[in-house]
Amino acid sequence: MTGNIQLLSDTLAAAGAEDRAALIAYLPAGFPTVDGGIAAIKAVFDGGADVVEVGLPHSDPVLDGPVIQTADDIALRGGVKIADVMRTVREAHGATGKPVLVMTYWNPIDRYGIERFTEELAEAGGAGCILPDLPVQESAVWREHADKHGLATVFVVAPSSKDERLATITAAGSGFVYAASLMGVTGTRESVGEQAADLVRRTRATSDLPVCVGLGVSNARQAKEVAGFADGVIVGSAFVQRILDADGDEAAGLTAVRELAAELAEGVRRAS
Repeated sequence: MTGNIQLLSDTLAAAGAEDRAALIAYLPAGFPTVDGGIAAIKAVFDGGADVVEVGLPHSDPVLDGPVIQTADDIALRGGVKIADVMRTVREAHGATGKPVLVMTYWNPIDRYGIERFTEELAEAGGAGCILPDLPVQESAVWREHADKHGLATVFVVAPSSKDERLATITAAGSGFVYAASLMGVTGTRESVGEQAADLVRRTRATSDLPVCVGLGVSNARQAKEVAGFADGVIVGSAFVQRILDADGDEAAGLTAVRELAAELAEGVRRAS
């Protein structure tokens, strides 16, 4: 069984052919429950997301801000396991036919076993993994298994990344490059900033991979701004916050994330 890296590439290419950026949404598995998380991902796809990143909740999510930390804590207290993450990927992809990735810190994969993780993710229909804390120079074994199972390896670049470092990272990655719009943790912000446009420009100079921007995008105006220079717009905390704001009302939460996805899907279309 091979994963869906080709579906991911085709989806990003199709968005570009429509002269727009792809909308990539992030939601943690097991939040607010495993079933509720699956329903939320389906709702986000219904609203217009092209790709979804399923977060693997972690006890020490050092790169995530307070909103995603809260969601991870809820999921972990609910007993979420890697098997639930795989089920989330399987059901979300199976119901929609759209690309679903896993975003995870390295430690859970290392403990679970690289071969086991990549094989199960491919069997679930996953498109790949975003690995924000795996150093490229230590990634060879992971990439070997990911390639064998048809999975993308998405690395994260930051405004602090020097050009030489960008070239090293993009040469090792596949699927797309995740460009962090600014230094710091995930969360919504008033402005995405000029740093992101410069980072996209420098990253594109090293690779033909699509460059997708995340961290700080929370509304259609910001999505439109980022879509003006990036191949994809990544939104996470804003979706999580909508579910938190629903305060346990699952129907209200699903409506809220579906509506936000629809607003953002309009924003990523570059025509004024």
